[in-house]
Amino acid sequence: MTPETIASTTAGSWQLDGLELSRIGYGAMQLAGPKVWGPPRDRDAALAVLRAAVEAGITHIDTSDYYGPQVVNELIREALHPYPDHLRIATKVGARRTPDRAWPAALSPGELVRAVHDNLERLDLPTLDLVNLRMTGTLAAADITEPFGVLAELREQGLIRHLGVSNVSAEQVSAAQQIAPVAAVQNHYNVASRADDALVDQCAEQGIAYVPFYPLGGFRPLQVDALNEVALDLGVTARQVALAWLLHRSPTIMLIPGTSSITHLRENIAAAAVELPEQALRTLDAIATG
Repeated sequence: MTPETIASTTAGSWQLDGLELSRIGYGAMQLAGPKVWGPPRDRDAALAVLRAAVEAGITHIDTSDYYGPQVVNELIREALHPYPDHLRIATKVGARRTPDRAWPAALSPGELVRAVHDNLERLDLPTLDLVNLRMTGTLAAADITEPFGVLAELREQGLIRHLGVSNVSAEQVSAAQQIAPVAAVQNHYNVASRADDALVDQCAEQGIAYVPFYPLGGFRPLQVDALNEVALDLGVTARQVALAWLLHRSPTIMLIPGTSSITHLRENIAAAAVELPEQALRTLDAIATG
């Protein structure tokens, strides 16, 4: 597949300091079993989706060793290793899984170092392209200093190329930037959940990738009705409209919709070609306040 084909199928790419990501990526979390725990229902199907994503031109896969736990990283390695030169894998640290399937924080220096090495080992990589530090919503800006500093040291050691932050406030982003460059912010954001509007704009101004999680979740019935209305007018799906709005919202937004279905994968990729006329944008922009 040529670079031109890749650009046309994934809405182009975003670049910062040698890191290039397709604007439509693939979030691998859903490849694990129910509640992101245990093996997939259909292992062969999970491997096929990963291969199909790369074959379609996606160059950005989002994962974590605590998905499964370990399961998803092992699937990625089995499906795609040795990795294509253009593929970039982003992972997350800062949480762990417990037998009751909870997601407690794991932000101590020892836990973070182990998590980075676990990702390196299970993905079979000498260096991680992008590591996002997952914070919890109850922590203050200063609380990011020590854990982000640990990752910055691992970056200096050559184990990580780029650093990002996840589930953070604008103040935490600024605190992290005092320690090392922040390449990406991964937060909850979509056409209905707009609390991060100012941070989305801040990231665009600074050339930082903004990666919304739950890009298709949390819609109320009236909001779904608005999505369906626009989708019907355009002859596409509501899912595609929601993704297209995000791509339109900011030039540094990168999408990582997850799916275990090749059909849904292709539908997500096709959202890059959806053009939203002014009336559709007005209807969608009103969702957040409706």
